[in-house]
Amino acid sequence: MPSVTWLGSQPGHVQYGDLLLGPGTGWSMVADPPIQGWEETVPIDSGTVLRPQQHGAWPGRQLGQTRTVTLNLIGRCEPGQASAVTRALAARTPPDATDEVPLIVQLDDMPLLSWGRVVRRYVPPSTASRNGLIKGASLQIVCTDPRRYQLAEQTASTALPAGEAGLAWGSPTETGLDWGSPTETGLAWGTPGSTGDITAVNAGDAPVHPVIEFRGPVTTPSITAGGLRLEYDITLAAGDVLVVDTWAGTVDLAGQSRLGTATLRSVPEGAFLLPSGSTTTLSFRASPGSTDPAASATVRWRSAYW
Repeated sequence: MPSVTWLGSQPGHVQYGDLLLGPGTGWSMVADPPIQGWEETVPIDSGTVLRPQQHGAWPGRQLGQTRTVTLNLIGRCEPGQASAVTRALAARTPPDATDEVPLIVQLDDMPLLSWGRVVRRYVPPSTASRNGLIKGASLQIVCTDPRRYQLAEQTASTALPAGEAGLAWGSPTETGLDWGSPTETGLAWGTPGSTGDITAVNAGDAPVHPVIEFRGPVTTPSITAGGLRLEYDITLAAGDVLVVDTWAGTVDLAGQSRLGTATLRSVPEGAFLLPSGSTTTLSFRASPGSTDPAASATVRWRSAYW
C-alpha cells in the first residue's frame, strides 16, 4: 500500500494527487451538490441467476464495480487570469495518466482515501471568467477499487512461534532456582516467547485485502486467518522479503514474481480478506525445520468503507 500525504485540514477539502481543492485554494465546491458518487453505493455486478422453472432466482455473489466521483467546482482568480488557472488545472489532471493517484475527500472529521484517474474535465467558457469567476467546472474521477480507506495504514508483525526459555536453575554449577536478589523479586521464568499470532482490526464496513511481507530466513512461510491460508514453497534467505499483495494478486521477491510457488493448500491471493467490522487473528507458520527467530511476517492494511 503506497504511503499518502494529506494536504487538507478541514471539511470541504478534496485532494487529487498533489492538487488540493476546496476552501482557500482557488477552486471550491459548489453548494449543491458539491460531490457526487462519493457517498453512494457503487453499481453492483450481481451473480444472481433466475430460476428456469420456478419463481424467483438463486442469489449469487454481489461485487462492487468501479466508483465514479464527480467534483463540481467554482474557481476564483484575478481578472484576466482565468485561462492560466484553467491551464494549471489541466496540467494537474491529465486524462491519459497511467497510474491511479490518491483521491482524498474530507466531508466531516474523518477524511477517506481512494485511488483514481481523471476521465473527464469540464471548464465551460463564460463571460464571467473575464472577471475572475469560473463557473460550472467539474472533474470526473474513476476509482477501480470502489472501497474508501482510512488514511492511517496499520501494521502488525510477529516472529515464528517460540517457547519461553523456562526457569533459570543456575549455571554452570547448578546452584538452584534464581529467586531474585537482593530484593527477592521472585522466580526468573526466562524471556517471553512468541506465539506467532497477530491481530488485525478492520473497523470499516467493507472487507480489506492486506499486504503481507515474509522475511527470511524461513522455509515454506505461511499465514492463516479464519480458515484461509496463504503458503509458499520457497526458501527465503536472511534479508529476503516476499511481498504478497492480495488486492493486486501478486507475490514478488526482489521485483520478480514468485506466484508459482503457492502450494496446493494456499487459497487465491484475492480470496484472502480481513472481514469488515471485525478483529482477525493471523498465524505465521513455516516448515518444521524453520525456527530462526529473525524470520518474521508483517501485515499492512487500512480499514475500508463502502
